[in-house]
Amino acid sequence: MRNLLNNCGSKMTTKITELFNIKYPIIQAGMIWCSGWELASAVSNAGGLGLIGSGSMYPDVLRDQIQKCKKATSKPFGVNVPLLYPNIEEHIKIIIEEGVKIVFTSAGNPKTWTSHLKQHGITVVHVVSAVKFALKCQEAGVDAIVAEGFEAGGHNGREETTTLVLIPQVVKSVSIPVIAAGGIGSGSQMAAAFALGAEAAQIGSRFVATPESSAHINFKNAVINTNEGDTQLALKQLTPVRLLKNKFFKQVNEAELRGASVEELTTLLGRARAKKGMFEGDLEEGELEIGQVSASIKEIKPAADIVEEIMKDFTDTINRLKKLA
Repeated sequence: MRNLLNNCGSKMTTKITELFNIKYPIIQAGMIWCSGWELASAVSNAGGLGLIGSGSMYPDVLRDQIQKCKKATSKPFGVNVPLLYPNIEEHIKIIIEEGVKIVFTSAGNPKTWTSHLKQHGITVVHVVSAVKFALKCQEAGVDAIVAEGFEAGGHNGREETTTLVLIPQVVKSVSIPVIAAGGIGSGSQMAAAFALGAEAAQIGSRFVATPESSAHINFKNAVINTNEGDTQLALKQLTPVRLLKNKFFKQVNEAELRGASVEELTTLLGRARAKKGMFEGDLEEGELEIGQVSASIKEIKPAADIVEEIMKDFTDTINRLKKLA
């Protein structure tokens, strides 16, 4: 597998590590309420690519986060921007003014901002859940694609395609590099994605349970106590989102089972549910977004340790498989 068998302390060479000039093909997902400058800089300093999750930030907060991240790391980092964010124009303006060189976009049409960002020398990556959207991204001129499977936490695709099915289909359909996401929290899982043609892995849930994550400690503890089957996709009539089962989830699930209208679900969701759960630590009334891989996360540990652990496991897995060939 090209130069992938190097010692995990050495730089790996893939299309994505070259694109971002990073040591390891590990991307920390830009998760709302969890991915501030501390987590992004920690992952970047450890050799991956850290992302600030701007979807939960007011424009002035985003600017402050970017400035703090620039002081905390000399390594590349980026910003994740949900395109449906109401202050998107201000966010884009701040990103350009602050000299951010990498932007991951999601939840919208990549044609809207890709060319504008690239005109300012910014590398653009878009997140998709289906081949048809990957093709639109390529047409829009993005530099790479994140193909995110059904297992992922947070907002998800309506197609409910799993990562193992999605990745090879997207890789086959486009000529630009593909980053695998959804259900990846270990080096062996990352190796499986590479076997399917991915050039890197985007990892979210595993980095929630870190000291550097801006998530509330209550949420972090809930994550490490999660078991198989404790998450489920909900709110499919609005925007599908994978949630940890709690009182709020049960209310949503009961409403959906009896055929609640979009208006009723919107009212039930209300405002700031995600902030209440993930940032403020209300484990009953809050919206707790996390992936299926959370069931295998059993301790809170520094982001740098996680990167090192994943890379060792990845290398060990590749070497083990090489012996079988």
